[in-house]
Amino acid sequence: IFLRYKPDLIWSDGDWEAPDSYWNSTSFLAWLYNDSPVKDTVVVNDRWGRGCSCRHGGFYNCADKYRPGTLLEHKWEMCSSLDRLSWGYRSNMSLAEVMDEMSMIEELVQTVSLGGNYLLNVGPTKEGVIVPIFQERLLALGRWLDTNGEAIYESQPWRVQMENTTDTVWYTSKGPVVFAIFLLWPRDGVLRLSSPVPSPGTQVTLLGFAGTLEWQESPGKGMLITLPYMLPSPLPPQSGWAVKLEGVK
Repeated sequence: IFLRYKPDLIWSDGDWEAPDSYWNSTSFLAWLYNDSPVKDTVVVNDRWGRGCSCRHGGFYNCADKYRPGTLLEHKWEMCSSLDRLSWGYRSNMSLAEVMDEMSMIEELVQTVSLGGNYLLNVGPTKEGVIVPIFQERLLALGRWLDTNGEAIYESQPWRVQMENTTDTVWYTSKGPVVFAIFLLWPRDGVLRLSSPVPSPGTQVTLLGFAGTLEWQESPGKGMLITLPYMLPSPLPPQSGWAVKLEGVK
């Protein structure tokens, strides 16, 4: 498998049934990192024996649907499933048991803001088919990333991960550029950010919209951003938008 496929990632699971000595994990990982054809590129998770999770590995899974709530020193991954009750396909799955679009985007944004990788699982049928409801959800996430991917791909955690006053605004960064991703559209059309420190040359844009946005310094600290006017729509509102902040600290 390593000679033919040269995998970039080895994702081990089910390790908690026995210690690493039973699985011979130590010898395998030593070979993988020192002598295998992918020794210079491969990365592994943390499930290699009882007691290994969240302690050893190229990146940590720690637990299914793990949310650390704070920035970790070690690279980590949040593994989630569109079916809230199963990692495999269930013929008796109901619509209420499938994550909605907002939940997917919320998990993705929170995970990336805290420096994690987001793994989103779907269970195919025995014929290998991805059922339509899963297709719809994944395509919706893809459309969201088409617009907002600049705030996600190749991003890094900022000095602040989320607004202290709310858990609906999360931050990412790329060098000097800061992205504030807000999960709910403010009713008055004004986005209030207390964490960024603006300067006279600060520019604000909304991903997916042309032109710059007007802003002003907040009377306390931070900034008030005037968002574009959104026409009323009978459709459910999209979940999650990202403002790009240039010239802030």
